[in-house]
Amino acid sequence: MNIVLTGATGFLGARLADQIDRQGDLNLTYIVRRALPAGDKCEVVMGSLDACTDWSAALKSQEVVIHAAARVHIMKEEVADSLAEYRKVNVEGTLNLARQAGAAGIRRFIFISSIKVSGEQTAIGQPFFADDVPSPEDFYGISKHEAEQGLRQIAAETGMEVVVIRPPLVYGPGVKGNFASMIKLVGKGLPLPLGAVHNKRSLVALDNLVDLIITCIDHPGAANETFLVSDGEDLSTTQLLQGVAEAMGKPSRLIPVPAGLLQFGATLLGKKAMAQRLLGSLQVDISHTRKCLNWTPPLTVKQGLQRCFPNQQD
Repeated sequence: MNIVLTGATGFLGARLADQIDRQGDLNLTYIVRRALPAGDKCEVVMGSLDACTDWSAALKSQEVVIHAAARVHIMKEEVADSLAEYRKVNVEGTLNLARQAGAAGIRRFIFISSIKVSGEQTAIGQPFFADDVPSPEDFYGISKHEAEQGLRQIAAETGMEVVVIRPPLVYGPGVKGNFASMIKLVGKGLPLPLGAVHNKRSLVALDNLVDLIITCIDHPGAANETFLVSDGEDLSTTQLLQGVAEAMGKPSRLIPVPAGLLQFGATLLGKKAMAQRLLGSLQVDISHTRKCLNWTPPLTVKQGLQRCFPNQQD
């Protein structure tokens, strides 16, 4: 089977490409922004991802597109109209690719979306479900939601199967962003006032997400479905920090400060959004994913965290 992968050099794309290359019956074409080092990889260099990109060379003789490239969530924006920038890549670029894919006879289009389409938080024990009414709040989530809507319209018009996957926070070797910052703090052995946080958050190990994507390449049950994904084991921030410390072989120096006090202090300091990420809950229910695909996350949270620090394993 011939597969096109966008975002092939990113955090998710690089790992996904490596695993697809290990499948003897899958032929992968890498879509990259600049040429890779010389080797035996089949690649197509695309300088941009927008409404004007010509995908004809990349889509020729292909069967499946996995679209992992995106303008990702940015904490400190430096553009005047960030929603327009998100839409340029995540909506217009995605739908341009999908329209050309449909016209080229691509059988299935797998779109890596985000749980931010569903919303930013849940009450404990009230997870997001795949068929919930979307409620995106930030520009990134809005752009992903608009892309999903456009893809479903294209699927209806062309007959191309569309698969949408909405992951929560993805962690693994080489992770960046907030998770990397947390790893750095734990690694320094600094006391952290997060020893009494009783929230619940769903996460997904990089290799669990990769496994699901590969499952969706040709599984008949994936056609035109939306899947939520996680490790199947929700953690509090306290439990996550303890797990990271254990995987690193470091002590977890967590001070049990009441969450309400932390929330109050963060509000006074103008760090309300940061407090939400540390203290709030965001759970997803993956029963639909399990049932449709007969899929189970191959790694536990503990195993996923251990893969973040391979040098610490015995």
